[in-house]
Amino acid sequence: MTDTQFQPRVFSGIQPSGDLHLGNYLGALKRFADAQNQGVESIYCMVDLHAITVWQDPKQLRHSTRELCAGFIASGIDPEKSILINQSQVPEHAQLAWVFNCVARMGWMNRMTQFKDKAGKNAEQASLGLLAYPSLMAADILVYHATHVPVGEDQKQHLELTRDIAAKFNHDYGVDFFPITEPVIEGTATRVMSLRDGSKKMSKSDPSDMSRINLTDDADTIAKKIRKAKTDAEPLPDTIEALDDRPEARNLVNIYAALADRSKEQVVEEFAGKQFGQFKPALADLAVERMSPITTEMARLMDDPAEIDRILARGATRAREITAPILRKTYDIVGMVGATV
Repeated sequence: MTDTQFQPRVFSGIQPSGDLHLGNYLGALKRFADAQNQGVESIYCMVDLHAITVWQDPKQLRHSTRELCAGFIASGIDPEKSILINQSQVPEHAQLAWVFNCVARMGWMNRMTQFKDKAGKNAEQASLGLLAYPSLMAADILVYHATHVPVGEDQKQHLELTRDIAAKFNHDYGVDFFPITEPVIEGTATRVMSLRDGSKKMSKSDPSDMSRINLTDDADTIAKKIRKAKTDAEPLPDTIEALDDRPEARNLVNIYAALADRSKEQVVEEFAGKQFGQFKPALADLAVERMSPITTEMARLMDDPAEIDRILARGATRAREITAPILRKTYDIVGMVGATV
């Protein structure tokens, strides 16, 4: 089946887990903002239903959801150009997920490496939601007939499952109803590593706050973290390949390139032969220039949570104009008599 019958549409979601950092910005938020002017309808989602697959403090979850919305907007997502939603405010996500629970096979779910990683050795105590997470992710995407999904490497397997579910539904019911969604993995620094250990992904769960640049950090804090980032004693090389065995140096070059909208090759060419004593101040200045306006705008938005809630409510109304007809047609294909949406 080809996707020529489907209107190009982008969907992507981020969990409102709190403490947004540079990795979230370069790996997702910045790319979303850059893409929204390309003329393709885009839906960006705070996936709070996914967040509760593990226990969340309700007050913190509400705060984190609003903060993530503020992060989207401060990073350049225009709620009028793109559709910005909170997952739980669009019920068709969960309704289609049940249909997909009945399409997906247990063997598929049991092969998901992220479930194994998160459940650990005590899988019997994990929630059913954690196991069924990829089915809900498939519904998130396909309830919009999304044709393209920007994803990180850690979500590629889930998107492959989305494609499997779409193909099986179409085959089982003899239709070409759901698109076979394409992953979009691009960008210079889609995987930003820790400032303290270049072999580990930048993460809010790292006990050291110096390992990451938070989107709420002020200019002095950003500059300090860059200055103290772990590096090696060698000068920067004149080729990208020479960074292969230097993870911390490679990470800082990647971050510079992504913030400056330049290629890694261009950055290496500019700084070849220079020590980190020269490179780090340049990176710190660039990071402050790019990130400080985001911090300021996020703080402004978080001072008015009612406005954030209005933006999300408007997004949900726009989203349901797409999702309700798709779910209604899904129910009709499956044979649900008199089902309403």
